[in-house]
Amino acid sequence: MDDYPLLNLFLTMLWFFLFIAWIWLLVTLLTDVFRSKDLGGWTKALWTIFILVLPLFGALIYLIARGSGMAERMAADYQRRDDAFREYVRDAASDGAGASTADELTKLARLRDEGVLSPEEFQSQKAKLLV
Repeated sequence: MDDYPLLNLFLTMLWFFLFIAWIWLLVTLLTDVFRSKDLGGWTKALWTIFILVLPLFGALIYLIARGSGMAERMAADYQRRDDAFREYVRDAASDGAGASTADELTKLARLRDEGVLSPEEFQSQKAKLLV
């Protein structure tokens, strides 16, 4: 244990954390490149090459040039996925239970998400619908 002092252990852990954070940043940037609908194929290829060949400069320049729209693109992707999931649940619920019950549950969930109904009110209304 004397060969590897505690400070070296902390420094090793710090470098490991920074390495993982760096990989996460690169994956996030490359995901954003391919998620972006306003870039063409050649532009996406150039950004990818730039980020992979010169990672530090490529990442910094990408964040400066296109970083402001990253949150909007990520939110739009999550919203698209959420809409697709809700549509799937709505279709699956209407097959077995009838469209009116599924529509009512959807309306109740929307009211709960908007804060109009409390979770207790939502559960009681849901129990009335499902009986």
